[in-house]
Amino acid sequence: MWVSLYFFDTDHASMWLENQPNVRRNAEIFRSEIAITIITVQELFNGWIGKLNHPSSANQQVQLYRKLSRVVAYLKKMSVLDFDESADQVFCQLLFDNPPLRKNRIQKDMRIASIALANDAIVVTRNHRDFVQVPDLRILDWSV
Repeated sequence: MWVSLYFFDTDHASMWLENQPNVRRNAEIFRSEIAITIITVQELFNGWIGKLNHPSSANQQVQLYRKLSRVVAYLKKMSVLDFDESADQVFCQLLFDNPPLRKNRIQKDMRIASIALANDAIVVTRNHRDFVQVPDLRILDWSV
């Protein structure tokens, strides 16, 4: 089990990739304690697949693939935590105990929260609206 670990939500991983100064500054301070979840990997790749396959991006393929390569290089450096049996157990209990968290639009966020709770980690995100609903979940926003 990890202690004092910070999980970047997809928005913070994206901001790191875009060189957002506050996120970069904090990431430098806590470099050895930052990880992402496999859910964030899924969301990053879903976003890139959508961009690459969109008809309007036909003349931007070179730039888009360069950016995708940068994401792949980023992922190679990051610790990626799985959605394992422990996280699944937390997830199922979380949804059972908190019916409002069963909304389809927040299921990936609830999986990230479950991985964080199972690993005693802090979720680093701007998405306070959804994550604040999760009991006992610690969240921070490094973008401010």
